[in-house]
Amino acid sequence: MKAQGSVLFEVGGKWTVEELELDDPKDYEVLVQVMASGLCHSDDHFQTGDIPVSLPLVGGHEGAGIVLKVGDKVSRVKVGDHVATLFIPACGTCRYCATGRSYICNNGAGMEHGMAMDDTARFHLSDGTGIGAVTRLGSWANYLVCHETQAVKIPDDIPFDVACLVSCGVATGYGAAVNGGPVRPGDVVLVMGVGGVGMNAVQGAKHAGADHIIVAEPVEWKRNAALDFGATDVFASIDDARERIAHLTNGQGVDVAIVTVGRVDGDLLGEAFEITGKSGTCVLAAVGSHDKGIAISPQDFTNFAKKLQGVMYGLCNPVVDIPRLLQMYKDGSIKLDELVTTRYDVSQINEAYADMHAGKNIRGVVVHTHD
Repeated sequence: MKAQGSVLFEVGGKWTVEELELDDPKDYEVLVQVMASGLCHSDDHFQTGDIPVSLPLVGGHEGAGIVLKVGDKVSRVKVGDHVATLFIPACGTCRYCATGRSYICNNGAGMEHGMAMDDTARFHLSDGTGIGAVTRLGSWANYLVCHETQAVKIPDDIPFDVACLVSCGVATGYGAAVNGGPVRPGDVVLVMGVGGVGMNAVQGAKHAGADHIIVAEPVEWKRNAALDFGATDVFASIDDARERIAHLTNGQGVDVAIVTVGRVDGDLLGEAFEITGKSGTCVLAAVGSHDKGIAISPQDFTNFAKKLQGVMYGLCNPVVDIPRLLQMYKDGSIKLDELVTTRYDVSQINEAYADMHAGKNIRGVVVHTHD
């Protein structure tokens, strides 16, 4: 069938709208009519080269839509189901899934190449060339085919343009606080950067019972918005926040520091680790430099029993946690509508990322059209 999607051909290039041919789903695959897709910062890292991937590639991994067709052996979803996409598969049977760590399912191996699990393409350019899709999804196309382990059923009454955000940004940020910290009642928490992931780290810290949630964010309107999501103190930088942190912690540093900036490097990570207190945890939920240097003293690990915790997918088990987060939204426990700053069509991807870099969005969303 025909599909329309946004494709990146080279590092540093622009996303371009292409007419695509899409294969039918195979035995364990599903065809999804994508209704909306989040504009996650990760896709921008593919464009800049911070995350190496095989190009060309159909963009997008935060998707929500309707199942139109299923392969003969599909058992997890059926035609007509509303689904959210999972950027990491959750097979349920590998060592990691079976021990509650489906955020690192073995079937995630090789997803940087974008091909289906059988290592063949589902998307094809007009000349017949097979191309990959971001995390084997490509939700910036209005239709996609994915493995059933990358789709989870969601309630029919959740708007697609907010449901898509739970596919990645909400789960990653919320989980960075609740699972990665883990934040506990009474904690003092620092969140560095409040975009589509960081704002949900604020929500997670609030839900977990933190007494003080301090935000360091250079963009003023986003600092102010963070107060509505649960932040108690907002500052333009860590340096500006130091006096307040010292006052709240007797000069000893925060219990949990969560790094959710747009691009992280070793110096910035070292700064976050330095302001983390005794037996505290510095949580990294951001992407950036590949350099192997981090500005951390090894003595801080031993003398102060600090921890540095990497986070993939918020350490969530998305088959369970995505529906749970959406139920929390329905119950009023977390905010999703307020995360969506601007809605775009697929031809405006480059404009959307320019807006992101200019600090205009918490999260942009692509709303698809269909013939």
